[in-house]
Amino acid sequence: MGGGVAPTKHTKTVVVLGVAYGDVYVLPRFAVLPGHEYKAFIPYTNVFLENDKPKRNPNHIFLKTEVTSIRPNHITISQPFPELGIDSTEIAFDYALYALGAHLPAPMDLWGRDPREDVKPGDEPWTFNGFKNESCKWLQERQKAIEAAPTVLVVGGGALGIRHNNQLTPLLIAEFATDIKAVHPEKGVTLLHSRQQLLPRFSPEMHDEVRKAMELQGIDLILGERLDLSAIDPKTGTSKAVNAQGKRIVRTEKGREIAADLLLLCTGQKPNTGLLKTMDPSTINSTSGQAYVQRTMQLSNVPVPFGEPASPEAASFKTPSEASPYPNIFVVGDSADAFGAIQAGHTAYYQSEVAAKNILKLVKGSEEPLEHYAPGPPAIKVSLGLTRGVVQVGPEVTIKTDGVPDLHAPVMWPVYGIKVEKDEDMRQ
Repeated sequence: MGGGVAPTKHTKTVVVLGVAYGDVYVLPRFAVLPGHEYKAFIPYTNVFLENDKPKRNPNHIFLKTEVTSIRPNHITISQPFPELGIDSTEIAFDYALYALGAHLPAPMDLWGRDPREDVKPGDEPWTFNGFKNESCKWLQERQKAIEAAPTVLVVGGGALGIRHNNQLTPLLIAEFATDIKAVHPEKGVTLLHSRQQLLPRFSPEMHDEVRKAMELQGIDLILGERLDLSAIDPKTGTSKAVNAQGKRIVRTEKGREIAADLLLLCTGQKPNTGLLKTMDPSTINSTSGQAYVQRTMQLSNVPVPFGEPASPEAASFKTPSEASPYPNIFVVGDSADAFGAIQAGHTAYYQSEVAAKNILKLVKGSEEPLEHYAPGPPAIKVSLGLTRGVVQVGPEVTIKTDGVPDLHAPVMWPVYGIKVEKDEDMRQ
């Protein structure tokens, strides 16, 4: 939050809801590969990058709290912070940046089901409150479950959270399967995907490279068949049927029967837009669950057609902003229905950059037109095991062999103001 809670005529209050990095690269890998889980969770102790400064700006306030509602000019939080001058649970704002992202698919939803596969009567109930030690424990439990299963069925396919034509297809499912096979080559791994192409938003060459990598690893790939969800227990996310060998039995809608010891059902992520929907249901796309935005990233209640310029660099052209019913609320990242933009880290980055520049213009009373965001060409990197990967940027597809086990997770820590000189620095 910038501007403090008691703005003067010289200041404005800007609330930013959400602080996590706008993408998920490491969680599927760290749910399979032991020893790196602590690198995934960065402390927010220096988000304003002020630790090295002689004095912190008192108008910069970071709150660890739950936002329970948003209205056009204020938010409600779960508790006051009198020690910071916040005596009420209501915080008025001049501008808000809504960056609450999306819930991950079930195998990676830390806030979802108990991660333990073998829960016995009398075991302590699983509790999760979002702390780092709990998150690391969650990943370790998933590692144990995967290690203990002789055979694994991954259901889904495509890049986690890639959205096209209002249709979610489960990201990193191909990565999940290839990571499991790379760490546990003795396991039987099957990937079931409802489409004939693994990454339909991208070049067919991407599909071919992923398919070849899976074949080399010995992964069974079943394409063009959809799982029959009627046999899946919604509470546990696994099959109700078990064969004589103790394996879970599932069937596709075409009648194919598949047996596996562990079922990883990746059903796609859900945007965290419930607060906006409560404020004004007309701002939400009822099909995707994302919030409508103008090209300025201001919250809207009408969809904006596809057809923006081809690259983020071309998005800084100046044109008058369309009228927005909520010109002081901006939405970015996975929560935003941004006229064809894929859900990815670089997408959230460029959208946030446009939103931040526009908020600054409004704060300063600039007469310049607000900037527009334009989705760039599809770009993605898919890891295929611990060191190999395939990358598409625009029409070009390239193979990479320079991958590392932790997916370069330490690179993100300095972005949050945390110096990393050795692995131990990331255990805080």
